[in-house]
Amino acid sequence: MRKTILITGSTDGIGLETAKTLASQGHHVLLHGRSKRKLDQAEKALSEISDSARVETYLADLSSMAAVVALAEAVIEKHDKLDVLINNAGVYKIDDPITRDGLDARFAVNTIAPALLTQKLLPLLGADARVISLSSAAQAPVNPQALLGKIKMQDTSDAYAQSKLALTMWSQAMALAMKDSGPVFISVNPGSLLATNMVKEGFGIPGSDIQIGDSILLRLALNEEFASKSGQYFDNDMGAFNRPHVDALDSQKCEQVVKAIESVLADVAR
Repeated sequence: MRKTILITGSTDGIGLETAKTLASQGHHVLLHGRSKRKLDQAEKALSEISDSARVETYLADLSSMAAVVALAEAVIEKHDKLDVLINNAGVYKIDDPITRDGLDARFAVNTIAPALLTQKLLPLLGADARVISLSSAAQAPVNPQALLGKIKMQDTSDAYAQSKLALTMWSQAMALAMKDSGPVFISVNPGSLLATNMVKEGFGIPGSDIQIGDSILLRLALNEEFASKSGQYFDNDMGAFNRPHVDALDSQKCEQVVKAIESVLADVAR
């Protein structure tokens, strides 16, 4: 069965490789990127893969909450159903970490944008849909004040790790809140230090085979084996579901982080 699938950050890396495979299988792929040039290149690459592939492109800078809302509205305008949302876009090393919204860019792109985009697209995501959010093996205790943009993060690695744990906590909370009425929510570490631009630029190493990440995203998005795993965290370094950082198992800490995310989302809605 062909599915309609939106992948954020799909002009390179894991997102692009996953999009290519989905296109080759005849799925309707919604590409997203923040560079028109790279978005056009990705669209061309997918269109050449299969005559039956349906490809759309969406341009948006996910560090801007207004752009995230506009992205959701553009998708809603064209579609009344979305089968899979893959929150893949992410940032690690960035020159100016403070966004126009006054947020740390790592939290804005890695945590708030996926939450906001998902919230806006929920009317399109039925009970059989899936929301796959890219977490990381790098997870660190979240400072809610940093997430809210009230404390400036000095350490790039810590900011990234906090943003990924926050996203994992949010995914878990959404699964609990939606239960059987909403889509399946799964967070995933697609594999540590894969050959993405983020790894090459942030760590100065070539990285491991990117197909490792591609293959698990395809499984999570399409395979029936994951239909009953909402709220869980898949660690692809282990090839199995695993416990995330211990803070994600602490209901009080999760509540604090999710409340901080919801506070930012409420500000955006004003």
